[in-house]
Amino acid sequence: MKSLRALVGDFRQQGKAIGHFNISDSNQLHALALASKETSLPVIVGLSEGEREYFPIRHAKALVDLYRADGVQIYLNADHTYSVEKAKKAIDDGVDSIVVDGAKLKMDENIKFAREVVKYARSKKGLFGGRDIVVEGELGYIGQSSSLHDELPAGVSLENLTTPEDAKRLVKEAGLDCLAPAVGNIHGMLKSAAEPRLHAEQVKAIADAVGVPLVLHGASGNTEQDIKDCIKAGIAVVHINTELRVIYRNSLRASLMSDETTPYKFLAPSVEEMKAYVAGKLKLFAEAA
Repeated sequence: MKSLRALVGDFRQQGKAIGHFNISDSNQLHALALASKETSLPVIVGLSEGEREYFPIRHAKALVDLYRADGVQIYLNADHTYSVEKAKKAIDDGVDSIVVDGAKLKMDENIKFAREVVKYARSKKGLFGGRDIVVEGELGYIGQSSSLHDELPAGVSLENLTTPEDAKRLVKEAGLDCLAPAVGNIHGMLKSAAEPRLHAEQVKAIADAVGVPLVLHGASGNTEQDIKDCIKAGIAVVHINTELRVIYRNSLRASLMSDETTPYKFLAPSVEEMKAYVAGKLKLFAEAA
């Protein structure tokens, strides 16, 4: 199986993107593995700090290794990590990539934070069987909660979109492998309003400036066309969390309305619905632009 670095590079060159989906338990992980196997497309599994407190990376890694042994192209990411200490722990626990989230920090602090994690990640790449860990930074605030919102999260605005100049500085000075910019995207979904439009032209300007693959966070609720335009402009990985959570919750709620008491029976419909959703997204993101 290719390294995640090589795979992201290949998808970027081909004008395609890899799907990244957050999980909180083994049922979601199983759905992702089934979708990857069904489509013969790679998938990235993400766990934020909160998610990995409930479902530790070491547990997810053990299952990911089993799926890989069965031929599934599945990768593990430590999503939204806010401290060097937790970043080092996630790396030690076996992730393929890590998101260093310094989006709320001042630029100099963001650079310092990211640079320290990059240095630690690189220390794991020895001459003999070392690990090649992809380090992703964030710039421009898009909110933090992957939930349903009544209104835009505070601090999310056109004024806070990532600029090419700032993006170039962060990537160069920190030595990042990927960058997640703010280009109109938000974490979570709005309950009763259309998602803000994504600015593909901003993606293109940032991609040209930084020269590394870009990552679109908070893609739940955005239109297929907006996402495809951003992939064409330079996005190589697309993150989704809230939409998958809503599917899981709604399907499970429907199953629990019955008198069924066997977990694998009332959980199976949720896994199937999540698998079908993820398979559709993987195909969409992997269509050549």
